[in-house]
Amino acid sequence: MTREEALKIFESHRRQWEKIQSRESLIWEDFPWPMFKTPSNPEDLTTAAIHNYVLSPFQPQDRSQKDRIKELIRRWHPDRFGRILSKVKASDREKVDEGGGSVVRVLNDLLHSSE
Repeated sequence: MTREEALKIFESHRRQWEKIQSRESLIWEDFPWPMFKTPSNPEDLTTAAIHNYVLSPFQPQDRSQKDRIKELIRRWHPDRFGRILSKVKASDREKVDEGGGSVVRVLNDLLHSSE
């Protein structure tokens, strides 16, 4: 993956988070899963794929790695994510909930290993 491709994905994910706040109904595909390749189900949210995204050398350098991980944890934290989850269509809700849980577990492990 080139630097330009990675930066486009990071920017797309930033915009997706903004849109999620104003949308009334959401599905799996609406979420900016922290991976370079869009997952089709929770099983695709692997530790390696999330690590590659979060620890990418192409990440914007305006914040430290630890601060980026903390920001992602805030977004995916069950309390905050739970409010968004209520907007997810019933047919996708369990899948999105499972995916969000997987993401936050990997991010927490990553944060603790970076300390």
